[in-house]
Amino acid sequence: RAVLRKASALEYKIQRRALRKEDFINYIQYEINLLELIKKRRARIGYSFKKEEIEHSILHRVHSLFNRATGKWKDDVQLWLSHVAFCKQWNAKYQLSKVFSTMLAIHSNKPALWIMAAKWEMETRLSSESARHLFLRALRFHPECPKLYQEYFRMELMHAEKQRKEKKEFEQAKMDVGELNYSEEILNGEMARIVYRDASQKIKGVEFQLAVLSIAKLFDFTQDLQKEILESLQARYADDPLTWDYMARRELELGSLQPPEQSTKQKKVSEMAQREERCCAVFDEAVRAVPTEDMWKCYITFCLERYNRKTNSEELKQKRLERTLGVFTKAHESNLLLEALYKQWLQLLLDSNLSEKAVEVAEAATRHFSQSVETWQMRLQVLIQLKRDEVTQCFEEAIKHVKSKGTLPLWTLWVEWSEGTNSKEDTEALYQRSLHATMPAESVTMKEMYLDWTYRNRGYKKVKRLFTSLCENRPFSLDFFRKMIQIEKDQESCKMLHLREYYERALREFGSTNTDLWLDYIKEELSHPQGKPENCGSIHWRAMKMLQGDLVEDFVSKHTLLQTGHL
Repeated sequence: RAVLRKASALEYKIQRRALRKEDFINYIQYEINLLELIKKRRARIGYSFKKEEIEHSILHRVHSLFNRATGKWKDDVQLWLSHVAFCKQWNAKYQLSKVFSTMLAIHSNKPALWIMAAKWEMETRLSSESARHLFLRALRFHPECPKLYQEYFRMELMHAEKQRKEKKEFEQAKMDVGELNYSEEILNGEMARIVYRDASQKIKGVEFQLAVLSIAKLFDFTQDLQKEILESLQARYADDPLTWDYMARRELELGSLQPPEQSTKQKKVSEMAQREERCCAVFDEAVRAVPTEDMWKCYITFCLERYNRKTNSEELKQKRLERTLGVFTKAHESNLLLEALYKQWLQLLLDSNLSEKAVEVAEAATRHFSQSVETWQMRLQVLIQLKRDEVTQCFEEAIKHVKSKGTLPLWTLWVEWSEGTNSKEDTEALYQRSLHATMPAESVTMKEMYLDWTYRNRGYKKVKRLFTSLCENRPFSLDFFRKMIQIEKDQESCKMLHLREYYERALREFGSTNTDLWLDYIKEELSHPQGKPENCGSIHWRAMKMLQGDLVEDFVSKHTLLQTGHL
């Protein structure tokens, strides 16, 4: 009875004139949950009869609901995918085939859906022919989609591998394979070669060639195909850093020159060192042939990867470190080291306790990128970490070189360092200077920091005077006022008169955009010993006048919760 009642209520909702997607989703979800419940109950009591009358009727109803929903809201891809997932879960192959067919007719502009359908045909229905047809149809809509070509290429290789396994099993069973007509060309991946050649004419770029090559390497019968892709890669993209990067890294994968029985721990280490030397020889040739920032980046990335690999051999670790530092130096001398890589170089030097070299590198980086805030920040952090005397001089130099916009990180770093190192007078003078030197929008943060520092170091009276003087120059942040309100609350003799002043100042700036500020003001009047609850009415009236748009409704609901004691 409960099931009937619930199902009837959901059915009524989807029979309305004005249909809602949520009603269909709720109905489908209810039916799916019911199916799961039946499945569990069957397993528990061991009853396996009447599946035709029970499950099949529910499954039919769910499919018809999905069909109605996807017919009404054709553009909702998630709805289609939910139907696909349901069909897969309940092994409804015939229905799923129809779903894919309809979905692809509507959403032919989405390559991922074509790939999903072809994959299902290949892996679940074991139909290479249907998968091939789907890929060919997809390529008519997306003739330059790399992902489609990659998956089509993979599918053809999978098909060839499947046929090779079949033939091998028949031969082992001593069956005559002459009648089965296994084409030698297909067995050797000739179809995949055709796909690759067609794709490489339409799709330019090393990334695609490398992706196809990595797929081909997954199959053990594609040596000739791999060779062709590699030759094409070297011929067409000889000047691309990614080609050289691949060629160099390939040296790591080449087999051991030592016989396997002689491979002791020491020999393994020396063999790995030799492989890495071969890689670096290719990279050295690469940076001579293609002297670009990207090429050096590939070389350095490789060296850092090898250095970060765990090894028990200290000798190998040291060799990797020396090599990495040497490559960084060469790239720097060539003026082809990217800004982001200087940071990694500095970190490596500091980790290796080469502090003098780190200071030199940081200085060189700021010469190369004198306009970059991040580079100056990096240099300053190195000097602060090493407790050098020239920190102040470096800060002055940084502020002189960098434009005033975006200097906030430098000023915050400077004042934080000054707080722990310099006298209070020097730090205060620095805060004052930062307010004039930074852009108005950035000075907001400095005001908050200045207020907080003054309270911690100078006391309540000083911070009150500072707050009044800072209020003369806009802009402000809400946190600036909230900080001052909190400082007042922390006092033993917290005065409502001062709190009112701070709230009023804050409301002049943020009263039209912030509901919480009004509510906090009302709470303060209600809870403070010196508060005047009779003021709450006028505060409420002012809030209704000042707040904009939907904020009025938000304020009314929150104020109601406050009155009823739920906020």
